[in-house]
Amino acid sequence: MTGEDLLIAETALEQGTFALRAVDPAADAELVHAWMNDPEVAEYWEMAQPRERITAYLREQVGSAHSTPYIGCVDGTPMSYWEVYRADLDPLRHHGPVRLRDAGVHLLLGPSAYRGRGLGAALLRAVSDWLLRTDPYAGRVVAEPDVRNERSVRAFERAGFRLDRRIDLPGKRAAFMVRERTA
Repeated sequence: MTGEDLLIAETALEQGTFALRAVDPAADAELVHAWMNDPEVAEYWEMAQPRERITAYLREQVGSAHSTPYIGCVDGTPMSYWEVYRADLDPLRHHGPVRLRDAGVHLLLGPSAYRGRGLGAALLRAVSDWLLRTDPYAGRVVAEPDVRNERSVRAFERAGFRLDRRIDLPGKRAAFMVRERTA
């Protein structure tokens, strides 16, 4: 993914209209900082850090050659943080069965009001559909949620991902999840 992919086509969901927009590190740092420092999020993202470090992290993501950060909005309200990446160019390729041109996705549901309602699965389905639609060379979308994060793993499964295997990554044991392109 590249910085030119600024917005996916809006997707109508039961909960409202969902869209992704590019992260602006200066404007979005406070929001992402608050989400990363939420204890429920921090347990799995391990990014409960000062605002300045979150701003620097967002700048690193924006400047990445293989990863693009987004803010997800429902009816215009920011409610999620996303990283969409080329898994075959990511360090993940050294730890799991990554294939050439695999797309990867990370998701953080920000405000707790958006968690535990089935929204994560709908969003993951919409974003993985978009990834497969816009990159004809990607045969699948992969993810690696922490195996302890059972709600996240279930959301991926409900979105059409399957557990391929468990893998060891620096700092966590992960469920390597795969959603294949279908005809």
